Amino acid sequence: MNNDLQAEMFAQLMEPFTGETLFDYTTDIVYFIKNARGQYVVVNQSLVERCGCREKRELIGRTPDQVYPRTLGQSYRLQDEQLLRTGEPVLNQLELQIYPSGDTGWCLTNKVPLHGKRHEVVGLVGISKDLHAPSDKSENYTPIAKTIHYIQTHFDEPLKVSDLAEMAGLSPYQFEQRMQKIFEITAGQFIQKVRMDAAVRRLVRTEDAIVEIALDCGYSDQSTFSRQFKQTVGVSPAYYRRLVRRQAE
Repeated sequence: MNNDLQAEMFAQLMEPFTGETLFDYTTDIVYFIKNARGQYVVVNQSLVERCGCREKRELIGRTPDQVYPRTLGQSYRLQDEQLLRTGEPVLNQLELQIYPSGDTGWCLTNKVPLHGKRHEVVGLVGISKDLHAPSDKSENYTPIAKTIHYIQTHFDEPLKVSDLAEMAGLSPYQFEQRMQKIFEITAGQFIQKVRMDAAVRRLVRTEDAIVEIALDCGYSDQSTFSRQFKQTVGVSPAYYRRLVRRQAE
């Protein structure tokens, strides 16, 4: 039903909807769509200005390493290439942004793949949202950024908030405050979200047994995982897998 409504709506549009015009009015968000080669196809005005350009056409067809300072540009391009190769989204990536003025600021980046009619990855769409205005006196999120990356790459292991706080050089209270400020959820909820995101991807993209997914995503057993999954998503992992695959047929 949802797919039918979307098809009906988009069939009436004069041109493809990209969201570009809407995001032109959000100055604290960088928005972009890139093709399978990692080249900008759609950008908003904020991205144009962040790259020190005047017009969108100066970015279209170029890759991040061609428009950003060398180190940053290369890291963004490698990030894009991995997503385009694996189809794995980039979620809640805490990154340092360098502006044309030389000022720095932190942003939260999310990128997801765009799939073609044969389910192949044909590009990506992403946004980077400023956490605060760029300033030489901006708060330093480097320690917590490293800790967040640790969570995102070690979610299959036991993770204690107290240990993560120590890793970031903060007290548990300070760590929780930072997490609330950035993600608007607790550290425990963030860990749970990372695990659930990984589990959902495995359920949709693989034939792996649910017990295997549970253990790989940091749960002690299938029962605990299934209970948490149903509480979070509303249905069991097995039902979710069947539902998504039926919709894709």
